[in-house]
Amino acid sequence: MKRFSGIRRGLLLLVLATGTTLAQSVDQTKGIGAGVQVLTQTTKQLQDYFRPMTTVMYVIAAIVGIFGAFRIYSKMQAGDQDVQKSAVNWGGSVLFLLAFAAILEAVFFQAP
Repeated sequence: MKRFSGIRRGLLLLVLATGTTLAQSVDQTKGIGAGVQVLTQTTKQLQDYFRPMTTVMYVIAAIVGIFGAFRIYSKMQAGDQDVQKSAVNWGGSVLFLLAFAAILEAVFFQAP
């Protein structure tokens, strides 16, 4: 008899625990839906923020390229020996800015 009463108690605890768990999962599903909505809204806000930033990055890369071209031209006219090194440095900086802007676009924007 004691053996069966222990099994009954165990089954009763199992049923009560399962009912409580199911009630909590229904409440969590509502919370998950709200969380998904917040994440979607935040993603849209980030995309709206990064679009102008990539445009600014392209403009900065163009300005750096023009400034670098003038610096390289002035070094060539002055007869400096490190013109090639300077050209590689300025070109590398422009390529870095362009690559960074392209990576930002690839990571944060979805194709329409």
